[in-house]
Formats: sequence, structure tokens, C-alpha cells
Amino acid sequence: MDVKEHMEVIGADGVHIGTVDKVEGGRIKLTKKDSGEGSHKGHHHFIDKGLIAEVEGNKVRLSANADVAVTMEQEK
Repeated sequence: MDVKEHMEVIGADGVHIGTVDKVEGGRIKLTKKDSGEGSHKGHHHFIDKGLIAEVEGNKVRLSANADVAVTMEQEK
């Protein structure tokens, strides 16, 4: 699957999760502007490429709902 910069990442439920900053190894790095508030603000978040269900147009759809995928994010 061909994931490119600036693609929108959405959960299986269609909820916006973030925007692709770049792909690093087996992970998608999201842009900082999508990293939420509070303790997550200003950190890059990562989503495992194993969660990708499909890439269609300019959207990366995950196999997990947005709230589940967010808990799987990792901070560096």
C-alpha cells in the first residue's frame, strides 16, 4: 500500500485521526498539528502500518475505529 505525505488518516468508523507526516519503517508518523491537546500536544504520534485496511484516493483507512487507533499511538 502506497502511503504518501499529507494523506488523511481515518478510522474504520470514518472519523479523522490525523494527517500523514511521513512513513518511518513500519509506522505512519502523523503531523504535529493533529496530535491533540494536553500532554499529547506538540508530540508526533505514530500508527502501526499493520492497522491499515486500505488506501483509497487521498485517504488511509484503518482497520480500527479512531478511538482505538489513537490508544495505539506511540510517542517518541
